[in-house]
This record gives sequence, structure tokens and C-alpha cells, in this order.
Amino acid sequence: MDIHTELMQEALAEAREAEKKGEVPVGVVIISSNGELLAKAHNESISRNDPTAHAEILALRKAGKKLGNYRISNSTFYVTIEPCIMCIGALINARIHHLVYGARDPKAGAVDSLYNIPKDPRLNHRMKVTSGVLERECQDIIKSFFRRLRDKQYKLVASQQT
Repeated sequence: MDIHTELMQEALAEAREAEKKGEVPVGVVIISSNGELLAKAHNESISRNDPTAHAEILALRKAGKKLGNYRISNSTFYVTIEPCIMCIGALINARIHHLVYGARDPKAGAVDSLYNIPKDPRLNHRMKVTSGVLERECQDIIKSFFRRLRDKQYKLVASQQT
């Protein structure tokens, strides 16, 4: 098993933790250039009542605190789904060296799907991007979460109509 697969499995474990808490199942792992674990996190926007409490933002905060620096240079950032505009902006500001993500996000993805912010030549930082690592598993966890949510909402509406 290669290192990207191994670390994406750790990010998926974080996503499962989010799912257990009723959060959108997204997980992150950040590794330094020498292989040290800098941070792990999962979505907590719902439980914190905080729209910025995405897994990416929480992991960056933890890594910054651990390093004593807002720059998390020379690190590799693993996330189960393509980052949104807010999160990719934060990764760029943190000077992440390499972004590895699992599944594309056709509704909010800001790396490949809707936008390609990391490759915008007007920005002063570039990062390497690797996509599709454990793509199927990363897609499945998010799709099944939203399917269950829709089914639950449908059953609630149906029960109110009877």
C-alpha cells in the first residue's frame, strides 16, 4: 500500500467520526515533510454552530498551533473531498505544499470541479495537487450520508401528511 492510500484511509476514519456525530463526513490528515503527523480533523460545523468549522480549517488551526506558525509549509494535506473556496483559500494562505484529495465535489469544489483556484496565476503560492486517491470510498461515504439525510427528511414529511 502506498503512503497516499494509507493516509487517505486515516482521513476516511476522521470522516467516519464526523458521520457518527451527524456532521457531513469529511476528514483531514496533515503530514510534515519528514512524515510527522501535524493534525487530524473532521467537520464540526453543525455541532459548533460555525460555518467555518470545516475539517480543513480545523486541521490547519491544530497544525498551526503545533508548529507555532500560521505557515504550514512543506506539508502534505489529505482530505476526503475536494476543498471548497474557503478551504482552498486557507490552504494557499497556509502555504501547503501538496494537496491530496479523494473525491471531486461537483457542487462546491474549488480545485478542479467548479474552480481551479490553486492554478490561478495571480496568486503568489502554488501547490501540487493529486486527486482521486480512494475516490470510490470517499464518494461513497458522502453520498450515503446525504442519501440517508434525504430519506429521513422524506419520511418526516410523509409522516406529517398522514
